[in-house]
Amino acid sequence: MPPLHSHTVPLTSDQAELLRKALLERGFTFEEKPYTLFAATKEKLNVAVYEKGPKALLQGRGLEDFITFVLEPEVLGEARLGYEEVHDPQQFEPHFGVDESGKGDLFGPLVVAGVYVDGALARHLRDAGVRDSKGIGTDKKIRELAEVIRKSGAPSEIIVIGPEKYNQLYTKIGNLNRLLAWGHARIIENLTIRVPSCPRALSDKFADARVLQKALLENGRKIQLDQRTKAESDYAVAAASILAREGFIDWLDKHGKELGITLSKGVSAKVKGSAAEVIAMYGQEMLSKVAKMHFKTAGEVLAAANSR
Repeated sequence: MPPLHSHTVPLTSDQAELLRKALLERGFTFEEKPYTLFAATKEKLNVAVYEKGPKALLQGRGLEDFITFVLEPEVLGEARLGYEEVHDPQQFEPHFGVDESGKGDLFGPLVVAGVYVDGALARHLRDAGVRDSKGIGTDKKIRELAEVIRKSGAPSEIIVIGPEKYNQLYTKIGNLNRLLAWGHARIIENLTIRVPSCPRALSDKFADARVLQKALLENGRKIQLDQRTKAESDYAVAAASILAREGFIDWLDKHGKELGITLSKGVSAKVKGSAAEVIAMYGQEMLSKVAKMHFKTAGEVLAAANSR
């Protein structure tokens, strides 16, 4: 197995506090970072604990020693590194993983992706460093890992629902969870045609499971459907999250260059400024071609433009 450069692990609130104390005792330097409970660095080892989850992302030099001698005994209370197949054998059994990108971003599409793994493919993705895309800091790394996934031979499917189509579907369906279920169901359906022997599919828990079950078509209804929180710790779901993220950032790059405007991620003040720029340069009609119009931000930008 190649050396480990990055490691993501879900934590309880109590474990997050234990990790904070362990870092303080070892002289780590703490710094403020967005979306984190805390972040700390020492001798090229970086530790960030994100609010969502919470979950820890560890990167840099001396990572394996830190996991083996500090994280596992003092924080987690069990040995996990190298024992993934003991603690979570289902990750290495044949299944589909499904995830999406773009649902919280004003600009760009909703991208849903799915990846099939069996034991050999799951181990290959693990050893290549595939992990939840939210813990990957750069677009460059997302694209590198997406290429690793494609070259692995793992069957995959991706659906890019551009803003125009997204806005039509949202108007028709009227609910983001139902729209997500529709996208997830199409991915599962396509994957079952590719790998008809696959027994189950796993996705993050985004809604009542019945919403997704109802959206499945004939083939998809034959397989076991699992939803769970923190599903991105599964290698198939993590791989799907990376392919979905790549599809999302590629769309933003391409259409931003066509417009000559940077289409940023998220819903920040910078994003709002870019949306105003789109209207100023191309008119209000263009906004619905690059943005999700049910977002509060879109309404605010349109209202500001109409008040001038």
